[in-house]
Amino acid sequence: MVFNSYTFVVFFAVILVLHNLPFSWTVKKVNLLLASYLFYALWNPPFILLLWLSTVVDFYMAKLIAIEQRPRKRKLLLTVSLVLNLGMLSYFKYGGFLLENFTALLSTMGIVFHAVKPDIILPVGISFYTFVTLSYTLDVYRRKFAPEPSFLNFALFVTYFPHLVAGPIVRPEDLIPQFKTPRRATTEQLSWGLFLLSLGLFMKVTIADGLLSEHADLIFGLPFPVQTLDAWMGVLAFSGQIFCDFAGYSTCAIGVSLCLGFELPDNFRYPYAAIGFSDFWRRWHITLSTWLRDYLYIPLGGNRHGTVRTYINLMITMLLGGLWHGASWTFVVWGALHGLFLCIERFWRETAARRRAIRAERAADGSVVSQSSVIPPMHFSSLLSQFGLAILTLFLVNITWVFFRAPTFGGAMLLLLSMFRVIPNGAPMLTNLAILTVSSITIGIIACHWLMRDSSLLSLSKRLPWWGLGLGWSSLLILVILTQKSSGSFIYFQF
Repeated sequence: MVFNSYTFVVFFAVILVLHNLPFSWTVKKVNLLLASYLFYALWNPPFILLLWLSTVVDFYMAKLIAIEQRPRKRKLLLTVSLVLNLGMLSYFKYGGFLLENFTALLSTMGIVFHAVKPDIILPVGISFYTFVTLSYTLDVYRRKFAPEPSFLNFALFVTYFPHLVAGPIVRPEDLIPQFKTPRRATTEQLSWGLFLLSLGLFMKVTIADGLLSEHADLIFGLPFPVQTLDAWMGVLAFSGQIFCDFAGYSTCAIGVSLCLGFELPDNFRYPYAAIGFSDFWRRWHITLSTWLRDYLYIPLGGNRHGTVRTYINLMITMLLGGLWHGASWTFVVWGALHGLFLCIERFWRETAARRRAIRAERAADGSVVSQSSVIPPMHFSSLLSQFGLAILTLFLVNITWVFFRAPTFGGAMLLLLSMFRVIPNGAPMLTNLAILTVSSITIGIIACHWLMRDSSLLSLSKRLPWWGLGLGWSSLLILVILTQKSSGSFIYFQF
């Protein structure tokens, strides 16, 4: 089931009614749990068993880890949880990829090996709910908090349908405390939640699917070079499409949850107004980037073991982050580029910090600056330098999107060569109307991100008159209805 379907409208209306009837809090949570299983079962019912297995194992493993005092035994129990969760994820998501690369490796050694291609169906949302259950077990292992005594609360935390298949990636502290006491949306929460649902559907249905996907699919699907303008328009179309698709889903999820009285963490904060790649990852897919930081980058050592080790940790984190998105070398390259840009940015910041420290020492007639080893945040002398770095960041982000979207590495390189006119261009593929549409939407998205960069939609809505907000809301709904064609899946469902 997808948010942008009439089936979901009926499903959600029933859930809202049941949640607001005078049932006990336990009955309401059971209703939400059963509804979440139904929501997931409409994709492929047998995969509920995997979700159930992951839920049961992590619930009881966390309990055993909490009461166990022997370090070796605690590590063993944690290993069981990690092996089960990551094992299922590896088999279903990376089984074919690993077999394909193993076969290619044998071929380079002169060994002919013809493996039967495995018929593996990827369970929707497995990457997301695996990270959710892992965060719980790891936090209990670290004694960050005690294990949840209620299986109902824990199962609902894992399977809660708004975030189940494509995030946001919630932590135990985000949801479990909210399930402990009765909750029902206030009038303000309900109205704001419905508005966010409308906005998310507008981003997905009208912009991502209705105006951008066709042009991105055309350019990325061509097996031959295209004109430079068409190549850039195709990349910009996908850049806008993936933002509106994924941020649209997150906005829908947050809105749906708010209608039930629960709050989910924010997942996007206007990333196309980022100044630098570290700023980009503070704004793009926030729940994933913070998960990778807390459960991978920091455990690897973070920035605590010297400059070289820090760069290695950054690269490992982003390489695995790229691979998390899909079993393809194109995703690995995408992650590697982001890791490389983060390392370059960090090197630049460290160099700038050392130069400032040297100048400060000289200005103080040789006195030592005691905190010269501390890396301060970036400072820019003018708005022009900020704007220039933002343009560079946006330019490089779009370069990385080529590898994220292209079906093959060869296709990505072909499009990049066309973008920079390294090879002869082909015939025009996009109409003038298509170019105008993509250009206008791209400018509109970037302008909105810059205008809202340091603000929030909620604060803006409070400054608007009631009639202005109502007019905007009505317009969103009308455009969604007019542009709704089919219940297309969200891009991140494949991850």
